[in-house]
Amino acid sequence: MAIRPVYSTSNGKVIKNEYEFQWFAGFSLAQKQRSIVALHNAVKTANKKATPLEISTKGIIDLGVKLSAFNLKLNGYTLENIFQSSKVFSNGGPYRDLLDVSPKESKRDDRLYISGALLGFNYSGIDFPLEPKTVFYDYIYINAVKQTLLPEEIEKIKGYTHFTDIEFNPQRSINTQAKSVAIIRLMLELYNEIPSFDVSDFIRFHSEVVKC
Repeated sequence: MAIRPVYSTSNGKVIKNEYEFQWFAGFSLAQKQRSIVALHNAVKTANKKATPLEISTKGIIDLGVKLSAFNLKLNGYTLENIFQSSKVFSNGGPYRDLLDVSPKESKRDDRLYISGALLGFNYSGIDFPLEPKTVFYDYIYINAVKQTLLPEEIEKIKGYTHFTDIEFNPQRSINTQAKSVAIIRLMLELYNEIPSFDVSDFIRFHSEVVKC
């Protein structure tokens, strides 16, 4: 058995609930998808009207696969490269050259681990704080979705109520594309589009509506 967070919207907020489900061990796509089905069944058992969507390359539904961070780019760069190259530490950074290596290399660069405490992020000359948590990742993810997907594809997100990311383990990370898509779902509820927030407005919006 395993427990994973699932993200949804309620009363104008993005919320998180945890569900226990049968975990199918193994690295094959088939095993990952069996675990996804088990998690989604747990969600639907607890919420009769739920329509969950897996947000990852392991997903079964094409929209969820398209929304995987691995399939998104922002201004020509992968989200992983942007995220790692924007980190500002007490003793260094941001290391812009990490934009031009593979995503795996950018994540493993030694400087990310020897440059002291993480203070925040700097992207396109704009500073992002560490609080509210995940605000920088959510910002770049949502803008990448806006650049990568067609408006009619983004509109389809409204057809789903709960968002999962089978690979996300909150014991090892805090950022998850499932939460980012739940934020998009809320934006579509409130504005019928992804608004063109500037950074300060997005940070304020995030702090007001993201409760997980």
